[in-house]
Amino acid sequence: MFGLEALDLARIQFAFTISFHILFPAITIGLASYLAVLEGLWLKTHNDTYRDLYHFWSKIFAVNFGMGVVSGLVMAYQFGTNWSRFSDFAGSVTGPLLTYEVLTAFFLEAGFLGVMLFGWNKVGRKLHFFATVMVAIGTLISTFWILASNSWMQTPQGFEIVNGQVIPTDWFAIIFNPSFPYRLMHMATAAFVATAFFVGSSAAWHLLRGKDNPAIRTMLSMAMWMALIVAPIQAVIGDFHGLNTLEHQPAKIAAIEGHWENKGDEATPLILFGWPDMKEEKTKFAVEIPYLGSLILTHSLDKQVPALKEFAPEDRPNSTIVFWSFRVMVGLGFLMIFTGLWSLWLRKRDSLYTSRPFLYLALWMGPSGLIAILAGWFTTEIGRQPWVVYGLMRTADASSNHSFMQMSITLIMFVVVYFALFGAGLGYMMRLVRKGPKTDEGKETNDGGPGQKRTPARPLSAADDDGAEADHSPSLTKEI
Repeated sequence: MFGLEALDLARIQFAFTISFHILFPAITIGLASYLAVLEGLWLKTHNDTYRDLYHFWSKIFAVNFGMGVVSGLVMAYQFGTNWSRFSDFAGSVTGPLLTYEVLTAFFLEAGFLGVMLFGWNKVGRKLHFFATVMVAIGTLISTFWILASNSWMQTPQGFEIVNGQVIPTDWFAIIFNPSFPYRLMHMATAAFVATAFFVGSSAAWHLLRGKDNPAIRTMLSMAMWMALIVAPIQAVIGDFHGLNTLEHQPAKIAAIEGHWENKGDEATPLILFGWPDMKEEKTKFAVEIPYLGSLILTHSLDKQVPALKEFAPEDRPNSTIVFWSFRVMVGLGFLMIFTGLWSLWLRKRDSLYTSRPFLYLALWMGPSGLIAILAGWFTTEIGRQPWVVYGLMRTADASSNHSFMQMSITLIMFVVVYFALFGAGLGYMMRLVRKGPKTDEGKETNDGGPGQKRTPARPLSAADDDGAEADHSPSLTKEI
């Protein structure tokens, strides 16, 4: 069907499941740190706005965390079901790394998550804040181990091959492989940026509909400060990451650039747009800027970038896909930087919260961080092809011996179940976002928090079936 084989369906299935999964950890990483900052600011300033925002975003965090755990378990099982030969070859490296992630990050998160979500008026303030910080640290530790495993597959070292299996010889070299620091910084920063635009978009949505209060303004303000500071930093990290990729995976860079051959000693141009044709071995309709490719990728005006024709056809990544996925990521990155700079200009003019053109931009930029993350993952994973472990094992040699019919049935089942299950979860999460933070303006309030008569954060009680405001009384029967 459509010229696809069982291997192609296995790759599509893994790409489909990881594309769903990666969205949830990205927001989890960013929101966990955001919640720690909000609670810390509330403890320091006693400003109830930060407390109200904490309660609001903790509910969304809880739903997102749950979906991330479920989608991650399914993805992990596929290493055994669909990629058993890969597990047999490299499981002695990837298995322990994923186990370390569970023993450190997941247990840390699970141990403190209950206190964070349900212990608001049951434990002391400092202990509750400590729990929130531990959950945030847990998400970053999880990122550390997952990226260590993935980066080893991109730039493997610290091993030897015995009887067709990878045997670890230096765990420090395995974990801190050449691409790991750049991938870790790039992914963690991407999660913070994606969360910033998610939060900023939520605030813009409410402001455009006339819901203007200190909590909404604080959401937008904090999000735009994060965008202004972190988006340019991400661009710098991306540049270092590109130099590292050029050194260790030159074929990937050639495919990203749609660059087929060098001409004499001429510097490499930058192809802004075009259509790389893998069969004709050229990039059609190319719009080029002379010298810029060499300047960006080698930081010189005379060095050349490796070309695709320097590699055997069977060793070339699919340039058509990675060429455009990379440009989607970079284009959105520039839009993020522009949005941050515009917010600074409006802030100085005291019109950040009232400029409707800007608010519409912030609204539409809501999913930009997540789309950029997906585009970046497509670039790095498809650009690694045809290798599953770069230079050691080809993807064609890593899959299980399943038939086309078996893979077709399971892929269809995954698509149906994922859209039904996670579609409902995402719909519920967006319903929470539309409700906005509940504030106590005009009411008699206390400081809230541990030891006070205030409802703890209840992740799944924020949106009633009829869309009415949830009851925030402290009655225990409401909790059940």
